[in-house]
Amino acid sequence: MEMIKIENITKTYKMGLIDVHALNDVSFTIKKNEFVSIMGPSGSGKSTLMNIIGCLDTPTSGKYFLDDISVEAMGDNDLAKIRNKKIGFVFQTFNLLPRTDALKNVELPLIYSGVSSKERHRKAKELLTNVGLGDRINHNPSELSGGQRQRVAIARALVNDPAIILADEPTGNLDSKAGEEIMEIFSELHKKGATIILVTHERYVAEFADRIIHLFDGKIVSDENVPKNNREK
Repeated sequence: MEMIKIENITKTYKMGLIDVHALNDVSFTIKKNEFVSIMGPSGSGKSTLMNIIGCLDTPTSGKYFLDDISVEAMGDNDLAKIRNKKIGFVFQTFNLLPRTDALKNVELPLIYSGVSSKERHRKAKELLTNVGLGDRINHNPSELSGGQRQRVAIARALVNDPAIILADEPTGNLDSKAGEEIMEIFSELHKKGATIILVTHERYVAEFADRIIHLFDGKIVSDENVPKNNREK
């Protein structure tokens, strides 16, 4: 079953009198429960593509179907609803509220969804326990290591039961040990049925996925399956 279908997507930015083509006629599909990495050098278009998939930006032309719903021409309010209900985001910089403990950081998306305080607390505590932070729920981000902060961010991304997890350089601010532990969490989520799309410039991180899509100058230059033995970390 196709979760995502991208058809002939282009994205052009105006830089004064010059048109900059961030994406140029990009097409691919991602199935439910696939784990896909997107790689490419700086300026290749991978962040632009991630923003379009995450409904944070809209293409200049082309079609984008998410769960068979055409989203590329939706307005801001409808895109915000899709982001809140269907997509969980994990960022390189964690994006946690600094003066708010781990539990409340994870609860935050549920507040926007109108979930009761009791249910928010229960679900956030359960997810933090699942990522190994059951004893850190009342700690603020400044009291946590980088790897622990990213675990909080992953729990927050999962709290609305999203159809897709989008991870933008999730190991970029971590040392190699913490980075590998975070990737093991993504691997376990994938085994449990999650659909994951990950942007990275690190080959060893990309190889945790089923597929690697390589971008260069806004175009897909290769779309390769990862050999099974490469994924058995």
